[in-house]
Amino acid sequence: MKHRVLRNVFFALFILLTSFMLGCAGIVYAPKGVLLWYPEELPTADTAVENARQEGKESGCPEEFLKAEKMRDTAYEIYWQCRTTKAIKMAMEAKRLADSLCPQKAVAAPPPPPPAPRVIDKLTVHVNFDFDKSKIKQQDSQKLNEAIEFIKKYPDARIVVEGHTDSIGTEEYNQKLSSRRAKAVKKYFITNGNIDESKISSVGYGESRPIETNKTHSGRYQNRRSEILILSE
Repeated sequence: MKHRVLRNVFFALFILLTSFMLGCAGIVYAPKGVLLWYPEELPTADTAVENARQEGKESGCPEEFLKAEKMRDTAYEIYWQCRTTKAIKMAMEAKRLADSLCPQKAVAAPPPPPPAPRVIDKLTVHVNFDFDKSKIKQQDSQKLNEAIEFIKKYPDARIVVEGHTDSIGTEEYNQKLSSRRAKAVKKYFITNGNIDESKISSVGYGESRPIETNKTHSGRYQNRRSEILILSE
């Protein structure tokens, strides 16, 4: 008797659930709660909300997340009332909200770098340094003073003093020597020409930028030089 009653109860539930599913069109298998079948839009909204949770949006934008989650839950409640059309519409809106949570702010592109300064004028000066020395001799004062006048024609420009050597000696030696000599010329301009120190710099290139052959005495003389570059701002 007891088994018969239980069987009748289960049968009645089966008939009830079957009738429920037949009354709700467009359903798919998606077990949740007391039902196994739902419109595809509902489990899709479920997935969107859970993905948002996994991505940390529950804490990133909690109010918006709760709104999407509540809308998803309400869609299920409405569907259980067999109001399929409204449930589907609400599930779709819940998915849209979940997918749009915590939008990333557009990052402004960095401003383009300023154009590199260009050489607007140049003067080559041959300073007769003693061997392995970077001290400027009195006999070179006139040509360096002329260089100062050249620089003063460009009061708003930047100045670079380049030092160059011939190829006698090692590359490392010539590099250091050219740097010392370029600094000596720069110091002369600052001290004797009242050139703004913030606008003038020096660099040594050693033997790396010859303008003549290093196989002759005259060629090596041409390569031992200082170049005064006037740069645009």
